[in-house]
Amino acid sequence: MPTQSKLWADTATDYSTQPKYSDPMGLIADRISAAHRGGNPHVIARLPSGWAVLGDTQPLRGYCLLLGDPVTPHLNAMAPKDQRAFLAEMARLGDAVLAVTGGVRINYEILGNLVPELHAHVIPRFADEPEDRRVVAPMSAYDWSGARASEPDGDDREMMLAIRERLGT
Repeated sequence: MPTQSKLWADTATDYSTQPKYSDPMGLIADRISAAHRGGNPHVIARLPSGWAVLGDTQPLRGYCLLLGDPVTPHLNAMAPKDQRAFLAEMARLGDAVLAVTGGVRINYEILGNLVPELHAHVIPRFADEPEDRRVVAPMSAYDWSGARASEPDGDDREMMLAIRERLGT
């Protein structure tokens, strides 16, 4: 299995050294900065309220995130019109992921407890998932640290391009 690029390998699954509530923002801001420079290989598309990116790992095929740009600590720190735009684009990304992966639904999560910068997890769910996992939140049901590393320049490239096309960007 190919390894993740150096840029992502240090932060892909070990959040123990990442910013906590009172620390300065970092992980998402770094990835957004890399996206602006063209150095984030996980970028699917630039959307008006942020960046659609492929997840570092793929416990469920098509797992993506929407990284809010400009960086803000959480949804409630945004103006109401910006909140609506972010949530609408999160759903738009979910529609694209659903269409491309053939999933039966999308689970959405906006947490921010470990990484206090606005980002939304967009997680496709599939009819053929084991029942004991299908009925549990995906963050609890799957081994995210042991999941297959995404391959934005390899096996996942076609899927990323199809999602971008569905987004119309």
